[in-house]
Amino acid sequence: MANPPESNVSSDFPFTFQTIAVLDSKIAYIDTRDTRHITTTAIFLHGNPTSSYIWRNIIPHVGLKLRCIAPDLIGMGKSGKPDIAYRFVDHARYLDAFLDAVVPEGKMVFVIQDWGSALGFHWARRHQERVSGIAFMEFIRPFATWDDAGERGPGQETFKAFRTPGVGRKLLVEDNLFIKAILPGGVVRGLAPEEQVYYEAPYLDEKSREPVYRWPNELPIEGSPEDVYAIAEEYHEWLLGSAVPKLLFWASPGVFVRDEQAKWYVEKLKNLKAVFLGEGLHYLQEDHPHRIGSEIAEFIDMLDSRVGSN
Repeated sequence: MANPPESNVSSDFPFTFQTIAVLDSKIAYIDTRDTRHITTTAIFLHGNPTSSYIWRNIIPHVGLKLRCIAPDLIGMGKSGKPDIAYRFVDHARYLDAFLDAVVPEGKMVFVIQDWGSALGFHWARRHQERVSGIAFMEFIRPFATWDDAGERGPGQETFKAFRTPGVGRKLLVEDNLFIKAILPGGVVRGLAPEEQVYYEAPYLDEKSREPVYRWPNELPIEGSPEDVYAIAEEYHEWLLGSAVPKLLFWASPGVFVRDEQAKWYVEKLKNLKAVFLGEGLHYLQEDHPHRIGSEIAEFIDMLDSRVGSN
């Protein structure tokens, strides 16, 4: 029987935000500022429609090993909301500038999920010399078919509707369906009221929901959108060939990574440790944060001594 969600998931957010000017806006982020490990930093990248809040129970474990930085992606969480299209390339541009400013040198260990995985893999492929390791879960890759992106059924049909002109904007912007239904529906234990309120706070008006609307329309499925699909193919090819140490988390039934996909990647990826968490859907950080955090801490101990001892 698969492990159920953890019972001690705290809603508390025991961190203070920093902000930094990035391009024409600002990015809010957590920085544990642990100078004992100044040469290596753990970078946590969230997805849609969450924020750095999703890492709140994981960072304390990893922070015992490394300095931890977790930004809110542009237009999300407490970060600025510039008037941009919020396409993948826009997010990548802001993230590049953020990392250049906050972590201009040294090694990185990426901890990534959902769109954070696409952004993290894309950055890692272009800066291979600075990547010590990657921990990832429910990750985005070039999905050759809709079935590759998720089981057939109501969920798949809903995401197809998100990508239908006119229909998607009503569902995501006017009805706020992603925040109200998709997010809590992706957590096996459900979200506590205070957790739901925290996640909803950045998107109280329709204009603020543009990033939440755009992300499902950027998913690289069946070759579309062409530019995002091409980027995903590039970083996926790099991931399959790279010897960088990797830590893959997966759960059952999962969404992007189900049993079949997990077994395929276990066979194909080099230098990989795979951890089955138990029951989980898409937001595994909300169901198994302490197991994830402790496994990442052990993963860091196994990396090059420069990671754990500097």
